[in-house]
Amino acid sequence: MKLRPLHDRVIVKRIESETKTASGIYIPDNAAEKPDQGEVLAVGPGKKNDKGELGTMNVKVGDRVLFGKYSGQTVKVDGDELLVMKEDDLFAVVEK
Repeated sequence: MKLRPLHDRVIVKRIESETKTASGIYIPDNAAEKPDQGEVLAVGPGKKNDKGELGTMNVKVGDRVLFGKYSGQTVKVDGDELLVMKEDDLFAVVEK
Protein backbone atom coordinates (compact mmCIF):
# COMPACT_ATOMS: atom_id res chain seq x y z
CA MET A 1 0.00 0.00 0.00
CA LYS A 2 1.27 3.49 -0.81
CA LEU A 3 0.36 6.63 1.11
CA ARG A 4 0.17 10.06 -0.50
CA PRO A 5 -0.03 12.82 2.12
CA LEU A 6 -2.38 15.73 1.55
CA HIS A 7 -1.75 19.46 2.01
CA ASP A 8 1.20 20.21 4.32
CA ARG A 9 1.48 16.74 5.81
CA VAL A 10 4.51 14.45 5.74
CA ILE A 11 4.95 10.73 6.35
CA VAL A 12 7.89 9.85 8.59
CA LYS A 13 9.41 6.54 9.61
CA ARG A 14 11.08 6.58 13.03
CA ILE A 15 14.79 5.82 13.11
CA GLU A 16 15.37 3.19 15.76
CA SER A 17 17.56 4.22 18.65
CA GLU A 18 20.60 2.32 19.82
CA THR A 19 19.93 -0.54 22.22
CA LYS A 20 23.41 -0.27 23.70
CA THR A 21 24.99 2.73 25.43
CA ALA A 22 28.48 4.04 24.64
CA SER A 23 29.81 2.19 27.69
CA GLY A 24 28.36 -1.14 26.46
CA ILE A 25 25.26 -1.41 28.65
CA TYR A 26 22.23 -2.90 26.86
CA ILE A 27 18.91 -1.07 27.25
CA PRO A 28 15.84 -3.35 27.47
CA ASP A 29 13.01 -2.62 25.01
CA ASN A 30 10.55 -1.66 27.74
CA ALA A 31 12.96 0.98 29.16
CA ALA A 32 13.95 2.55 25.83
CA GLU A 33 12.27 5.84 24.87
CA LYS A 34 10.73 6.35 21.48
CA PRO A 35 13.22 8.06 19.18
CA ASP A 36 12.46 11.59 18.09
CA GLN A 37 14.22 11.31 14.74
CA GLY A 38 12.93 9.91 11.52
CA GLU A 39 13.25 9.77 7.77
CA VAL A 40 10.72 11.51 5.53
CA LEU A 41 9.09 8.95 3.21
CA ALA A 42 6.52 11.18 1.48
CA VAL A 43 5.64 14.88 1.32
CA GLY A 44 2.33 16.52 0.47
CA PRO A 45 2.02 19.24 -2.18
CA GLY A 46 1.86 22.10 0.38
CA LYS A 47 -0.77 24.21 2.05
CA LYS A 48 -2.75 26.81 0.12
CA ASN A 49 -2.54 30.41 1.31
CA ASP A 50 -5.37 33.00 1.26
CA LYS A 51 -4.79 33.65 -2.45
CA GLY A 52 -5.10 29.95 -3.30
CA GLU A 53 -1.38 29.55 -4.08
CA LEU A 54 0.47 26.46 -2.86
CA GLY A 55 3.22 27.15 -0.32
CA THR A 56 6.50 25.34 -0.77
CA MET A 57 7.44 22.54 1.60
CA ASN A 58 10.71 22.86 3.51
CA VAL A 59 11.39 19.11 3.66
CA LYS A 60 11.84 16.51 0.94
CA VAL A 61 11.78 12.74 0.71
CA GLY A 62 14.87 11.26 2.33
CA ASP A 63 15.45 14.10 4.83
CA ARG A 64 16.28 13.12 8.40
CA VAL A 65 14.10 15.21 10.72
CA LEU A 66 13.58 15.91 14.42
CA PHE A 67 10.10 16.00 15.96
CA GLY A 68 8.40 15.92 19.34
CA LYS A 69 8.01 12.69 21.27
CA TYR A 70 4.21 12.75 20.90
CA SER A 71 3.98 14.37 17.45
CA GLY A 72 1.89 12.96 14.64
CA GLN A 73 -0.60 10.16 14.23
CA THR A 74 0.74 6.61 14.16
CA VAL A 75 -0.45 4.34 11.35
CA LYS A 76 0.55 0.78 10.40
CA VAL A 77 1.22 0.14 6.72
CA ASP A 78 2.40 -3.28 5.53
CA GLY A 79 3.68 -4.06 9.04
CA ASP A 80 5.66 -0.80 9.35
CA GLU A 81 4.76 1.81 11.95
CA LEU A 82 4.70 5.25 10.30
CA LEU A 83 3.85 8.74 11.50
CA VAL A 84 1.63 11.18 9.61
CA MET A 85 2.19 14.75 10.80
CA LYS A 86 1.98 18.33 9.68
CA GLU A 87 5.16 20.01 8.54
CA ASP A 88 4.70 22.46 11.44
CA ASP A 89 5.22 19.54 13.88
CA LEU A 90 8.80 19.07 12.62
CA PHE A 91 11.51 20.88 14.58
CA ALA A 92 14.52 20.63 12.26
CA VAL A 93 16.21 18.84 9.39
CA VAL A 94 19.41 17.02 10.40
CA GLU A 95 22.17 18.07 7.98
CA LYS A 96 24.88 15.54 7.19
